[in-house]
Amino acid sequence: MTLPQNRRYAVVGTGSRAGMYVGALTTTYADVGTLVAWCDTNPTRMTYYDGVVTAAGGAAPPHYAPDDFGRLLEEQRPDVVVVTSPDATHHRYAAAALEAGCDVVVEKPLTTSLEPAKTIVDAVEGSSGDLVVTFNYRYSPRNSEVRRLIASGAIGKVTSIHFEWALDTVHGADYFRRWHREKAISGGLLVHKSSHHFDLVNWWLADVPEVVTAAGGLRFYGDKNAAERGLTDRPARSAGSPGLSSDPFALDLSADEKLRALYLDAEADDGYIRDQDVFSPGITIEDNMGLLVTYRSGAILTYSLNAHAPWEGYRVSINGTEGRLELDVVERSFVEGPNGVVGRPAVDPSVNPDDPSTGDTTNPRPAGERILLQRHWEPAQEIPIPEGEGAHGGGDNHLLDDIFRPTGTPDPLDRRAGYRDGLRSVAVGIAANRSLETGLPVNITDFGLPLDR
Repeated sequence: MTLPQNRRYAVVGTGSRAGMYVGALTTTYADVGTLVAWCDTNPTRMTYYDGVVTAAGGAAPPHYAPDDFGRLLEEQRPDVVVVTSPDATHHRYAAAALEAGCDVVVEKPLTTSLEPAKTIVDAVEGSSGDLVVTFNYRYSPRNSEVRRLIASGAIGKVTSIHFEWALDTVHGADYFRRWHREKAISGGLLVHKSSHHFDLVNWWLADVPEVVTAAGGLRFYGDKNAAERGLTDRPARSAGSPGLSSDPFALDLSADEKLRALYLDAEADDGYIRDQDVFSPGITIEDNMGLLVTYRSGAILTYSLNAHAPWEGYRVSINGTEGRLELDVVERSFVEGPNGVVGRPAVDPSVNPDDPSTGDTTNPRPAGERILLQRHWEPAQEIPIPEGEGAHGGGDNHLLDDIFRPTGTPDPLDRRAGYRDGLRSVAVGIAANRSLETGLPVNITDFGLPLDR
């Protein structure tokens, strides 16, 4: 699919994540698209991105509040709507844009619960527009190489996968400061974060998940866990707290120009607090989770996510009828003490691979990646991983190419994710949340979603 030039883009949700798309359309992809509208609850955040556009020589787009989104569609007539708003609102904007005939680019997860998922299905199936879910990890060379090896039959038919993801006390903690801490908005980490991971497995296997059993809880963050460990009398937020300079769980928004402009300076508009204490009341999501997922093919997935690990990365073991694949990724090898954390933005290390705390070769756990292939009755061999530049293991740059400048050439790895891919991924998270509530296995096929390709 080759897209026409000079497409009109509207962006819904002008927080940090919007920056990737705004930056792309004002630099590398300025020749293929124009930003024509912002939609957000917060005028200050929209004004921040006005500055990004005008600094690049463009005109500041008009601002719209969420209740005016219909008017935005009528007045600006965008060709594409990019949705980077809080997860529980995705369906509202995606459905309206599709009904207006727009294409839609949605940040993962597609949505957070079953009824909104059905709303998106109805909108897609009744629209001439296309919907893409931005699963950037598909485009990371290491993950693409795993897909290629499985598809080539290198380990035969896959029978089981073990997938462990560790979020450290910089990146993992950050989900417990912001709106993600409320399951009603984010769906919890099993929807917001794990949708990446479930999508990888679905894509690697080219398979459909069917039954999910989950366990988990809030074991580290939150006020009750803090009290058990003697962490009492903590401030409600980082800004203005007396221990800001020495607390490794504090976030100094004023120390980073972008965070200050998007959040600290914007609080008066809508009251959103970006630096809530990770040990404060009101957290309704889990920080330790484990799943058992069975697939239509008979393959099984065992999955775990921990959000307070001392290092960040993931380990995947894939067993097949003819051997085994192992992928080990260390994105940040350790978290330095308070002096190494305070004053630095709390970010995903895969977004900032030059972060000094990723470690070096003198560290027993250096940052890096490795794929091992071992066929039955043969020694293991290390599989070279193609070089990738940029954030998320080199995935973001390839994703942006696919969104803004597709070549029309078929991709043998099928990395472009449509709405069914988004449904398959989020269905695992929705089922997992239901299993957490009931303590019982949940059959995804009962959801009535069109999960087949």
